[in-house]
Amino acid sequence: MDEFALEIWKLSQKGYCCSQIMLRLALDAQGLQNPALVAAMAGLCHGIAQKDSACGVLSGGACLLAYLAGKGDDAEQPHDRLPLMLEQFSEWFHETVGGRFGGVSCASIAGDGEPDLQVCGGILAESLQCIRDILVENGLELEQPRYV
Repeated sequence: MDEFALEIWKLSQKGYCCSQIMLRLALDAQGLQNPALVAAMAGLCHGIAQKDSACGVLSGGACLLAYLAGKGDDAEQPHDRLPLMLEQFSEWFHETVGGRFGGVSCASIAGDGEPDLQVCGGILAESLQCIRDILVENGLELEQPRYV
């Protein structure tokens, strides 16, 4: 198990869900803590509490992109390519994960039971790499804090 997979496992064992882990890993990479943001991400857990809704990694990934490139206060503007970044991630997720599991809902991926950490952790790791690539293509970095 590599260091990244180990961190996903540790956070899962502490009770965080996939969407929370997505943002928590980004905050950790930035050397920041934001418990309110991590808590808010719980609203996306397990397909927004309905397994037939979108996987929390997909919705969490969209939130992560918006966290890094969206409008956060009155004085700023969102990154001009945020809609394209969101579209690129969504298309990748639908093609890659949706193609593998026959859909992007939590139920399609995890079935009727609890999410499988090995499966969901793998999807989370792949998705974070995709997001990193999208960010780099657009002059942003996961590790670069916006708000300190």
